[in-house]
Amino acid sequence: MKIFISGGSGLLGGNCHQHFTDRGAKVVASHFTFPTNNTVFYDTLHPEHPDNYDVRAFAPHVIVHCGALTHVDYCETHVEESYEKTVVSTKNLIQLANEIGAKMVYISTDYVFDGENGPYREYDAVNPLGVYALHKLDAEQLVLAQANQSLVLRVTNVYGDEIRGKNFVSRIVDQCMKGLKLTLKLPYDQYASPTNAFDIARAMYVLLQDGKEGIYHIGGTDYMNRVELALRVLAYFPEAAYDLIPISTEALQQPAKRPLLGGFIKMKFSNEYPEFLFGNIDTYMKEVMRRSLKA
Repeated sequence: MKIFISGGSGLLGGNCHQHFTDRGAKVVASHFTFPTNNTVFYDTLHPEHPDNYDVRAFAPHVIVHCGALTHVDYCETHVEESYEKTVVSTKNLIQLANEIGAKMVYISTDYVFDGENGPYREYDAVNPLGVYALHKLDAEQLVLAQANQSLVLRVTNVYGDEIRGKNFVSRIVDQCMKGLKLTLKLPYDQYASPTNAFDIARAMYVLLQDGKEGIYHIGGTDYMNRVELALRVLAYFPEAAYDLIPISTEALQQPAKRPLLGGFIKMKFSNEYPEFLFGNIDTYMKEVMRRSLKA
């Protein structure tokens, strides 16, 4: 299997690149603003950019779109940029996938729901609350309607190994390992299914191998709020110094509305793959600590 990954230098894209390669696939991963030793340049907003990697010559069987503008508050005040980087980039990759006969894989989010009745199944009614959420829904619907072959994975609260260490869990781990004091002001009323990017990559690969299409909800075995998530990580650093301030989402006064009861029930995936085991924050942290002891 040959796979092209857009956004391959990010958290999920990087884990997909590593896992797919380990499984024997021929993989090319791209970057736009953050190059790595393992990625090539590709501008999804300008498919004819002279410096773009020649995806047509590579002729992948699958195009995985991991790139998007994910800063939800920024999107509220930069609507056009959000639309371009989430919706227009997806349109361009759909066109490319259809031209070369590739399956299109789109990474979506639980933000397509309003958070009133979560956790959610694939058939639950969508109701995005903000600009980011609306554009993610627009893009996933385009993929399902226009791509000749399509797979949509909705994911949430993704953490894991990442070159830049930008994700929530990695930032806490990094500061604790450096002996820095943390100040965390976190919402106690936002619930989701934190998921290791490596598990998403694993799940995606089995779905691709079996030719699956449509929407799948992918999530770890945890269901918790942000305070609980932080405390679960901090438990592995008993000497860590921190101030943790639980606060309501309303009191945070963030520009973008958040779905409070988000996250997923992944019954569809688990019914089809009953022997597939997802990890949780504890399995990940145990591995992090094991590696730190060996370093």
